[in-house]
Amino acid sequence: MSFDEIIDRRGTHSAKWDKMEAIYGVSPDGGLAMWVADMEFRPPQCVQDAVGRMHAQGVYGYYGGDDGYREAIRWWMDMRHGWTIDPAHILTTHGLVNAVGLCVDAYTQPGDAVVLFTPVYHAFARVIEAAGREVRELEMPVVDGKYTLDIDAFDEGMQGNERMAIWCSPHNPGGRVWTAEENAAIADFATRYDLTLVSDEIHQDLVYPGNIHRPMALTPGIGDRLVTLNAPSKTFNIAGSHTGNVIIADNDLRASFAARIAALGLSPNSFGLEMAEAAYSPEGAAWVDDLMAYLDGNRRLFDATIADIPGLTSMPLEATYLSWVDFSGTGMAPTEAARRVEQEARIAANHGATFGKGGDSFLRFNIGMPRAQIKDACARLEAAFADLQ
Repeated sequence: MSFDEIIDRRGTHSAKWDKMEAIYGVSPDGGLAMWVADMEFRPPQCVQDAVGRMHAQGVYGYYGGDDGYREAIRWWMDMRHGWTIDPAHILTTHGLVNAVGLCVDAYTQPGDAVVLFTPVYHAFARVIEAAGREVRELEMPVVDGKYTLDIDAFDEGMQGNERMAIWCSPHNPGGRVWTAEENAAIADFATRYDLTLVSDEIHQDLVYPGNIHRPMALTPGIGDRLVTLNAPSKTFNIAGSHTGNVIIADNDLRASFAARIAALGLSPNSFGLEMAEAAYSPEGAAWVDDLMAYLDGNRRLFDATIADIPGLTSMPLEATYLSWVDFSGTGMAPTEAARRVEQEARIAANHGATFGKGGDSFLRFNIGMPRAQIKDACARLEAAFADLQ
């Protein structure tokens, strides 16, 4: 397949394109959607073929016999991440936001607090608050242009009612790939405060050359309090399949999570399981390698443009296809920077304030699109901020 093909998604029930005018005032006719975290690419042919086989058979009944699906996940984690898992430790959810909600439900009580290391993916706080829990924001400092950890400051921010922490690895929106030492520091923090640690690793496969994702599960001594979340959705651009992998080695933690699934009557989406099994394969792996080479070119082009606009800075992107751009150097209020992006450049990008403390001066841009659209976005941004040059 060609990642250069421009696919018109307007009018196809695409949240990214069909909702951006209502939210950002950017019309899909002439605008660019760079907000929702799905890509503009078709998934690998092995996934398309799996859906095609379901269509050819033509009966869409209940899914059964998931050994192949579990084995595909086991193979992928072993071959791509050096992580040996027991297929019996896998539970399936309706995507990872659903998994976060189930974790909040299983491991905390109303009034408890859940720790977020901010700025971080905005859905975490939304789910926590909707469940009647408190969000405990521990803001990460920026050192040498990248997010890092300040454990002493994190200690000062704790108030005693925290029961769970969510770790985003690789980091969304900052694009960090955490080191083994940083993972160990978070594991130690969770242990000292007796927190269940939920490690959201949905972007684990989207890592650029020179960086290596390290599953939190490989950190010594954390297994008795760790819940790992990952999914094929971001990797293979199949977010609409709503299939999340929840991997829990500890028997008690896994039993608590499974009990919530049972109590809510949840069961997997058969399309999602078929797509996941097909994606986690040698053909899927080759497609991901090609994807990352293409995204690396997008990253370089977009970063070079941002660097040429005075006052704009993009964080070094080590993983994900989500560029985190700081507009504070312009001296503009965040509302003015967003206005220029939306009304002058006609680009819909996520507002940084929605990601929590530390995000106010940023916008998040999705660069998972054909190169021609990246070039278009770059030209629009240069024009919208031409008075600074």
